[in-house]
Amino acid sequence: MKQVIACIADSPQAATVCDYAIWAARRLDTDLELLHVLEREPDVVPIADLSGGVWMGAQDTLLNELVELDKQRDALAEAHGKQLVDVAVARARAQGAQRVDGSQRRGALVDILLEVEPDTRLFVLGRDPDGRPPSRLLPDPHLEASVRALRRPVLVTQGNYRAPKHFLIAFDGSPTARHTVDMVCRSPLLTGLSCDLVTVGKGDGLDEAAAALSQAGFSPRTAVLPGEVVPALTAYAREHQADLLIMGAYGHSRIRQWVLGSTTTALLHHAPAPVLILR
Repeated sequence: MKQVIACIADSPQAATVCDYAIWAARRLDTDLELLHVLEREPDVVPIADLSGGVWMGAQDTLLNELVELDKQRDALAEAHGKQLVDVAVARARAQGAQRVDGSQRRGALVDILLEVEPDTRLFVLGRDPDGRPPSRLLPDPHLEASVRALRRPVLVTQGNYRAPKHFLIAFDGSPTARHTVDMVCRSPLLTGLSCDLVTVGKGDGLDEAAAALSQAGFSPRTAVLPGEVVPALTAYAREHQADLLIMGAYGHSRIRQWVLGSTTTALLHHAPAPVLILR
């Protein structure tokens, strides 16, 4: 059975990521894996790598101490990571999760996620808190690389956990948007929640998508908004108190450009709710 994988990091988002992952695993009736990846930051140089800078003739003891310090730093990072995972697992079990496990792995985050992707139904990742200017696709380059590389759905959390009751689908009439609606219709993740189906500009295909949602048991409220995509949709989401924004990934239409450049940065930096990116 495919599982929900939540990436737990030493971040203010750790509890939020954990809670949304618990919610998703319960809705999908699947296992939950709480994963921490030990990945050396690119600007951190292992102390042992600096040993080549010690002048010839230096005592072997000094080089051995440098290597030992590097090992101690790695051991501390591993112990801290294990503590993060243990706390997350305890949190999940306290909320009634039975099929939950925790793990810690070493390596590049994207490589690890790609390795476990075949057995994954949904990834849950946390967005860095506001206050950092987003200089790239997302404020966190690890998150950027993951969103681009993964083919499974990705839920990007932010802020504090709020059990979703009302979601908004960003629709642009494209095949990707129609596939997004189809995925929503077929998945138990959002069953029973209220739904808005919203587009900006033209409403091509909106009625057909609304009919599909209705047939699946939803009661969609449709809207065609004027203006620029991100300001219009974020304003609508705030006004109607959407708990979750849903969009398809990758392409060239106005809405799908969110995942290609500066528009994505604006949306994920200013979105008033978590964003679920579907493939």
